[in-house]
Amino acid sequence: MRRLVRVASLAALAALVLLGGCDKLQFSDAEKKTIASLALNTLPALEADTTNQYADVPAAAALGSTLFFDVGMSRDGTVSCSTCHKIDRQFQDDLPQAVGVGRTNRRTMPLAGVARDPWFFWDGRRDSLWAQALTPLENPLEQAGNRAAFAHYIRNRFGERYERIFGPLPDLSAVPANASPLGTDAEKAAWNAMPASEQDDVNRVFANIGKAIAAFERSIEPPQTRFDRFAIDLATGSKPQGDAAFSPEEILGLKLFIGKASCVTCHNGPRFTDNSFHNTGVPPVKDLPPDRGRVDAVTQVEADPFNCFGKFRDGDASACRELRFMVKDGQQLVRAYKTPSLRGAATRAPYMHAGQFSSLDEVVAHYSKAPAAVEGVSDVHPLDLSGRERAALVAFLKTLSE
Repeated sequence: MRRLVRVASLAALAALVLLGGCDKLQFSDAEKKTIASLALNTLPALEADTTNQYADVPAAAALGSTLFFDVGMSRDGTVSCSTCHKIDRQFQDDLPQAVGVGRTNRRTMPLAGVARDPWFFWDGRRDSLWAQALTPLENPLEQAGNRAAFAHYIRNRFGERYERIFGPLPDLSAVPANASPLGTDAEKAAWNAMPASEQDDVNRVFANIGKAIAAFERSIEPPQTRFDRFAIDLATGSKPQGDAAFSPEEILGLKLFIGKASCVTCHNGPRFTDNSFHNTGVPPVKDLPPDRGRVDAVTQVEADPFNCFGKFRDGDASACRELRFMVKDGQQLVRAYKTPSLRGAATRAPYMHAGQFSSLDEVVAHYSKAPAAVEGVSDVHPLDLSGRERAALVAFLKTLSE
């Protein structure tokens, strides 16, 4: 027994030497403050969405949940929101690019805490959760439907539930079965032939579909992880116990994350994201359409009839600060993509906006080397991390998954 204890003690000592000594296991007051700011218990209460008066109505969330999982909300009756946002996979799909009716050019994003974002999609081409929810419904590669068909579907299948939440449905008897300002030439022609009043009626029903789905998605929040338990113990002066106790390698990774590697510059706050857009030199994927990120999304969000300035917003325009003061041009927008939350990241490979990297090891290696961007200017600089440091960072990132 004594021999086993001695061997274990020597192994622990060797680990400390390998990781740079006992000083590596201590945190300064400044480091403790930064670590505490990342803990989930500092996440503030979810603010009301004044652009969606139904955002916190339970009946709206219940209808939104039904629609989220309903394959009838697609052109061919085979695709729903949950096709790509799988409930047992952090509401994502583990694919490099999402596949609905067809294959898209972007990675499916997880949904935990999504209601707290100011911008939506990898490029921020929508400015509210409910406007975001509408976009895949009409995307020909995702659910591939059209506005008129969705309005008829709601009336025929969910009419009573809809009216209990949103009030009376409009008269859709003269509305074509298939019509939309997007979609096929026939659908566009049918839409353009409709009176403006009928277009508004359909758009209102369509907007309310998005508001119901958003009400459901607001309920999806990130769970507590090993990191949170460690951070809380550290902040309160308690000795971490059980799975909250970090290994020397995980502690080194955390120190690198908030220090030398500067990961916390963009991955900050309790959701580990600054909610902003950055060019980090991630290469394009061969054979995918050109993708320039945020720089092309600016015109899209401005043109969206369901944006915060549009007539389908609830409340007044005081909620539109993000859209009003949006940065519209500049080199910093070229190939810039949203900073994703790192919570749960260890179990949802592949990574980046088009699944360019298959593992966290590849992600950390990319940031260590920081290759130049193919277009625009990368925000990151070479970190020149050693193999031991890269492994420690990956070990820490795994503590953010439960």
